[in-house]
Amino acid sequence: MAANGRADDTRPGVRAGGTAEGAGCPAPGPLDSVLRPVRAGNGFEEALEQVLQLLRLGLVPPGERLPSERDLSQHLRISRVTLREVLRVLQDQNMVESRRGRYGGTFVLPRTATPDGSDELRRRIAAVDVEDTLRFREVLEAGAAGLCAEGLTADGETRLRGALGATQGARLEDYRRQDTLLHLALAELSGSRTLAAQYAAVRATLNELLDCIPLLVRNLEHSQQQHAAVVEAVLDRDPEAAREMMREHCGGTAALLRGFLA
Repeated sequence: MAANGRADDTRPGVRAGGTAEGAGCPAPGPLDSVLRPVRAGNGFEEALEQVLQLLRLGLVPPGERLPSERDLSQHLRISRVTLREVLRVLQDQNMVESRRGRYGGTFVLPRTATPDGSDELRRRIAAVDVEDTLRFREVLEAGAAGLCAEGLTADGETRLRGALGATQGARLEDYRRQDTLLHLALAELSGSRTLAAQYAAVRATLNELLDCIPLLVRNLEHSQQQHAAVVEAVLDRDPEAAREMMREHCGGTAALLRGFLA
């Protein structure tokens, strides 16, 4: 598991930008306003969000080299393993390329027609308040998870285990459908028909946006871990843990969308 917890900013020798003084790191500059230590729980998603923002703000021009893996991992407070997964996604999206040799590194590619569907994504968000949708979704989902943990029936347990199992065995092309069904099951099992109906509407809007960004295997693996943690908390009858894990899970999705919208 990648180390992605927030470092202790009170330690001596650490600048506000997140790099250690005296360790050969760059002085604070434009990168420090974009790259921040990520929170524990969504290291990959939040790191991807920030590096996407770095590229789309043009802070590293096309043809120029990104900061070293060492510098990026120190700014973001993530392991190099997690950082390399982020860079691999950017390579797959034809946003950067890796070059070897003495003058190698990761270089920013010129922006071309958007193969990642961002044109369509921008069209779809024109009539959507994305931040409002994400906040409302988090409130509904965290509330549903807590309510399930307080009053799940035996039949509800069986349904929830089945929905989780379906996501774990889903093919890549079917994953989002199974993911939706799991979240809808939690909303319906909350015992509030109004909450379930509101969540269905929010999820429909969310899926319109998610369908425009790539399916990232690392993100799906992380989501599966969080799904399992939410369900475990519900089955353990721990409402606070269920709410907290669901908030963390929603935060990962929000970070991905913000990254691709930057």
